[in-house]
Amino acid sequence: MISSFFGNSGGTRPPRGPSDPTRFDAVHQVHAYWEGLRHEGALPARALLDPRGIEGALTCAFLAEQVAPGIARFRIAGTQISDLVGMDVRGMPISCLFAPDARLSLMQVAGQVFSGPARLEMDLEAERAIGRPALEARLLMLPMLDDQGRCTLSLGCLALSGEIGRAPRRFAIARRQVSPVLARQVLATIRPAPQPAHGFGESQVGFTPPRTPQTPPRAQPGKPYLRLVKNDG
Repeated sequence: MISSFFGNSGGTRPPRGPSDPTRFDAVHQVHAYWEGLRHEGALPARALLDPRGIEGALTCAFLAEQVAPGIARFRIAGTQISDLVGMDVRGMPISCLFAPDARLSLMQVAGQVFSGPARLEMDLEAERAIGRPALEARLLMLPMLDDQGRCTLSLGCLALSGEIGRAPRRFAIARRQVSPVLARQVLATIRPAPQPAHGFGESQVGFTPPRTPQTPPRAQPGKPYLRLVKNDG
């Protein structure tokens, strides 16, 4: 469903230099959107997500799910993230974007996003080789509640600065910052939210309400249920 929710309209953007203050704008947009979804300090629920709220960051946004302590997998991801790996990343662990020697560090901090809960931000540098030019990235992971009210989901963004070149690309961690979310933000009351007109998830829900099965009429006492129609023509 990548094309349905994240689209291919973003295209390839020209590389931005390290001094360009707008090169990681997508990260700021996703963070601001997440903050806007919170009600009275509570973590936002997945049902509130609407891709129109982060339209400018769709190609590098993702929704991840914790499947084990410190391990999260992509449930849905923008096309730019799949371009890094060279294939559809849905169902793959986030660690597929990292060099082997960086995965343990990723596991340690990614687990805090869900268990803290906490906000995670990392500056990344890609491995360089022939066909793999300089590439930097900023990763953001924000805790969210699933449909059962548990903190097992993360709205994220992986904004790039540079050229992808030949896939796959793997990152090393240059900087990491974990910002705890206060416990009262998890315990705050969550209001049930109506589903947006355009959902943000793995499958599209039809807009036509299901038809109510028709119950055949019951025979009334003293009246036959079946009638014989005779055609003399």
